[in-house]
Amino acid sequence: MRRRLRPLSAPEPHLMGHLRSTVWGPAEFVGPPPWWLVGEGFLAGVLGAAAIVGTAVFGAWTGRPALADGEAGLVCALALALYLVLVRAGRAMVGIVTVLGFCLALQAPQAAAGVVLAERGRVESMVVTSVHGGGAGNGWDGRYLCSVADRGGVPLRVRIWRGCEQTTRPGDALAVVYDPGGQVPPRGVEKGTGALRALRGLSGWVAALVTGSVVAVVRSYRLSVPPPERESAVSR
Repeated sequence: MRRRLRPLSAPEPHLMGHLRSTVWGPAEFVGPPPWWLVGEGFLAGVLGAAAIVGTAVFGAWTGRPALADGEAGLVCALALALYLVLVRAGRAMVGIVTVLGFCLALQAPQAAAGVVLAERGRVESMVVTSVHGGGAGNGWDGRYLCSVADRGGVPLRVRIWRGCEQTTRPGDALAVVYDPGGQVPPRGVEKGTGALRALRGLSGWVAALVTGSVVAVVRSYRLSVPPPERESAVSR
């Protein structure tokens, strides 16, 4: 006896809505989002960015490599992502915020070193011993790198690119700022140095991270608990 084949059931009308809610967040509100929800997302983003940058600055200031190298910042970025998961934010938004947090954590160590040099660094005039780079094909991305030595002839272990230009020649004087405590490597002196200027390069990443956190938290808002899945009837 032949069995009758049942036609395939049409996709449930709420399937696309469920996928969109899972990926981007439900955002179950009409009109502008509640102000407290925006504030919650803003606070989460600010605290996350402050933790990422703050650990890098503290590590560079105290000479703790685990903090200064950005490893602790990556942990802070993961903590922010975990918070978004707990509030049931969309998976895509969690991924975007995580990537932004990682990028900020990787950029923070250089800015942290600039803060240390701006606050307690000392400037010394050193002598250029050789000039390297200057072309994209030389592996230096077009930058000129200067090897320098102090007045006593002791060379620095790092090459300086700030202040090293095409017209720089061996024997020229180059101003270098260094940390007396040796916590961060020396670098060439720039105009308008300061702690705020050192952190200015992170402003774009911080703004993007805070914005992503606000959007993720706002879109995580739910008016009701999603209904349980219906059990499919078993045909005998």
